[in-house]
Formats: sequence, C-alpha cells, structure tokens
Amino acid sequence: MRPIRASELGSYLYCRRAWGYRQRGFTPKNQAELAAGTELHRRHGRGLLIAGFLRTLAWLLLLAALVALAAYFTSTLIQQF
Repeated sequence: MRPIRASELGSYLYCRRAWGYRQRGFTPKNQAELAAGTELHRRHGRGLLIAGFLRTLAWLLLLAALVALAAYFTSTLIQQF
C-alpha cells in the first residue's frame, strides 16, 4: 500500500468523484483553466509576500524616524543648557 499525501486528502475531501477519476488515470479536460488558476494563486501569493515585506519596511522606517526625532530633540535640549 502506498502512502497517502496530504494533497490527496484535500482533493478527496473537496470532491470524491474528481479524486476517483485521478486515481483511475483520467485527466481533466479543462487544463487551461486549471493552469490559469494555478498562475492566479501564484501571483496572489507573491503579492501577499510583497505586501508583508512592505509593511515590515514601513514599520522599520517609522521606528527610524522616531529614533531620529528623539535624537534631534535630545541634542537640541542638551545644547540649551
């Protein structure tokens, strides 16, 4: 008996009939649509990755600006005395 992959379980739970067809060697007729969906998910994932990176960069820039502002006010305060 061969091991069952997690993707097979997901496929079975989503649609038993489609899983059974794939087990028997049938290929879907809508290959172009499946490829387009895969590409769409890939682009969406990349967009999420970039958005996360940009959010982290924004927080780091905000932190740097606050540190620079604190340094400026500290040096101004020290020069007054």
